[in-house]
Parts: sequence; C-alpha cells; structure tokens
Amino acid sequence: MVTVGAVAALVQWLLVHWWLLVILGVAAGVGGGLWLRQRQQRAAWERVKAAALRFSLQQIDALHWDAFEFAVRDLLRRDGCTAEKTGGRGDDGCDVLGTDPQGRRWVVQCKHRKDGLNGKPVGVPDLQVLNGTARQIHGADVVVLVTNGRVTKTAWPWARDQKIHVVDRHALGEWASGSRPLWETLSPLPPPRRTDS
Repeated sequence: MVTVGAVAALVQWLLVHWWLLVILGVAAGVGGGLWLRQRQQRAAWERVKAAALRFSLQQIDALHWDAFEFAVRDLLRRDGCTAEKTGGRGDDGCDVLGTDPQGRRWVVQCKHRKDGLNGKPVGVPDLQVLNGTARQIHGADVVVLVTNGRVTKTAWPWARDQKIHVVDRHALGEWASGSRPLWETLSPLPPPRRTDS
C-alpha cells in the first residue's frame, strides 16, 4: 500500500509540475542529438583516417609481430574489406580473417621478421600450415601469406601450385603505401561471391 500511495503521490506531483517533464524531455532530446552527432562525426573521421592509412617498410619493420597483424587488418579495412585480427595462440594458421567487397572470404597468415630481408625467410613449411587450415577450417576463398621479409625460392612455386598468394616485402611495400587494393595486385582470384557491388 505504501508503494501504491507513493506512486499516486508522484503522479499527482508530476501533473502539477508538468513543465518539469517538458524540460527533461527537451534536455534528453538535445543530449541524445548531440551524442548521435558526435558519434557520426567520430565514425566519419575514422573512415577518413582509414582511407589515408599508409605504412612505410621501415614502419612495418619496427612493429611487433602482434602489431603487424593489426596493421594488415587495418590495410584490408582501408581497401574496403571487413576484417578482424584472429591471430594468437591456437589461431590455426589464420592471423587475419576478412571479406572483400565482392564477398570473398580471405584468410591471411602474417609472418613478421624483425630484421626484414635479413630475417629468417618464409619457406614451404610455413605455407604447408596455412594450406592445411585456410580452406578446410576457415572456409577461405583467398589464401594469403604476408611477410615483411623474404621468401625461399622453393616456396614460390609451391604456393602457386596450392593457389596461395604470397605478399613478400616488395609487394607489401607497394600495398602499404596505398597504391592499390591488395586484390588488384593478386591474380588469379576466385570469382566474386556477390555481383551486386
């Protein structure tokens, strides 16, 4: 009974002081509008920053391997993909998982070398791990290995035979500089899953 009485008293008080409800409603509307505008401006700024994203090879070499995976994710996003960093312990050979504007699913393995070209080269064993999981576990349409280092001579034909795209230091430098989206530099790619874009 006390609760019902308190609610009745509050309703009566609000009927007498109805103008407070109007003020609160206007303040909530203005506050919500400002919050929404700020959120839209922040999203627009993030799109501008992403479109202008560029890395030099020196910047890439200076990254930690984990930050390199985030950089690859951000470069894919810059190019219009949806992409998430998935790398870490138990990643099954996938450091970045993305979908390009044509609907193709990308599985990317990142091999960062602290010493760049002087670091350990990417070889067939690295590609075998990626080849064993990319399509079967992650459902890849496009399988890519990205390195800021070098690739062994035997790895190139092996990757080509397995339809794995290798982005070595030279190709990474071109892509990271913002010259073209990655899919324009790789060929052949599977047909788009979507034709509406």
